[in-house]
Amino acid sequence: MKDKHLTLPQASRLFRDGMTIMVGGFMGIGTPPRLVNALLDSGVRDLTLIANDTAFIDTGIGPLIVNGRVKKVIASHIGTNPETGRRMINGEMEVQLVPQGTLIEQIRCGGAGLGGVLTPTGVGTVVEEGKQRITLDNVTYLLERPLRADLVLIRAHQADALGNLTYQLSARNFNPLLALAADITLVEPDELVAIGDIAPDRVITPGALIDYIITPEER
Repeated sequence: MKDKHLTLPQASRLFRDGMTIMVGGFMGIGTPPRLVNALLDSGVRDLTLIANDTAFIDTGIGPLIVNGRVKKVIASHIGTNPETGRRMINGEMEVQLVPQGTLIEQIRCGGAGLGGVLTPTGVGTVVEEGKQRITLDNVTYLLERPLRADLVLIRAHQADALGNLTYQLSARNFNPLLALAADITLVEPDELVAIGDIAPDRVITPGALIDYIITPEER
C-alpha cells in the first residue's frame, strides 16, 4: 500500500510558479487553511486559482490574493474580498467571473472526462463572448468547456490511510467534486482514523482519488 501521508514541507515541494490550482471551500468554510498557508509560504507566484470565491482578505484563499501570488482567478463571486476587486480594476490580476452553477458543472465535466456542458445561463450577455452557441429544440445554449487543474487542495473531516474521506456539514460544499478534477489531489483532514473506522456507506470521496494526505496538527 502506498504511503500517502505528507508533511507540509513535503507538500510544498509540489508547488510551482504558474500552476493552475483548485481550492475547495465556500467563503473560507471548507478551505484547507494549512495548505493555503504552505502555498503562501512557498513563495510561488503567477498562479491561476479556480475556486468558488475569493473569501475575505484574511481567510480562505484571500491571503494569496493580498500577497500578489495570483495571476488569474476563476470564481463565481469576489465581492467579499475588496482586494480582489482592486487588483482586477487596476489590471494587476485577471478575474474570470462564472455563474456558480456553471462553474461547478465545468469542474464536474473536467473530472468526468466530458467535453463540456450546455447551459442557457449567460445567453445574450457578456458571458457568451467567445463561446459557441448551440440551439436544440428552439432553446439556445452556451457550450461551457471543462475545467481541470494541475493540483487541487481540499479539506475533509476524517481520512484514513487509504485516503477515504468524510466531510462535516457545510464544510463539504464543493470539495468532493474538486477532488475529481486535478492531476494531483492533496487533502487536509481534521483527523486521521484507522482503516475500517469509516463505514463504507459514509465514504464521500474514495481513496482512489486522493494522492496525498497532509498530516494533521498535533493537538
